Amino acid sequence: MLRSDALRAIYPELQSRIVVTIMGATACELYALGHRPNFFYLQHAMGLASSLGMGIALALPSEKVIVLDGDGSLLMNLGTLSTMARYQPGNLLHIVFDNENMASIGGFPTATATGTDLAGIARESGVPAVFFASTLEEFQAQVQQALITNTLTTIVAKVESVPPQSLFMDITLQENRDQFRRFLEARGRS
Repeated sequence: MLRSDALRAIYPELQSRIVVTIMGATACELYALGHRPNFFYLQHAMGLASSLGMGIALALPSEKVIVLDGDGSLLMNLGTLSTMARYQPGNLLHIVFDNENMASIGGFPTATATGTDLAGIARESGVPAVFFASTLEEFQAQVQQALITNTLTTIVAKVESVPPQSLFMDITLQENRDQFRRFLEARGRS
């Protein structure tokens, strides 16, 4: 499964929800599908998308928050899984694209390339709903299920290690931050 195909498949579901992405390829591929003010591309903070997403989910419990993470980023912040399990924000969907390497910073293999099981770690950390997807059909079905429940969910999607077609993003970090902040403030008032 290609990450770009997975993002394209769930893009309609992302358009009205709070979305936080990791840096690099995932952010670029989501941006290429069409930027929205509810998308925050967490550039220059590898490993922290899940922590930021959890904080937003706890602060805005009536809003569904979707974190688009990667294996390299999650491995840098494994403690986030036990923290998510402790607080169990039911409105948080944590999607981990596992391509077995740090593609955005040179393609170095991650621990998942040699057997580390991120879904197993999430499950053993106490995340109540954990799924593994190796096909686009499985992934779409798991995302749809997670979006209709009020259960903290982690989906580990095995994707091919393919770089994005483009790394172009013509939105500045400040502009993205300001748009996202205004979006969150409006949602917090409603």
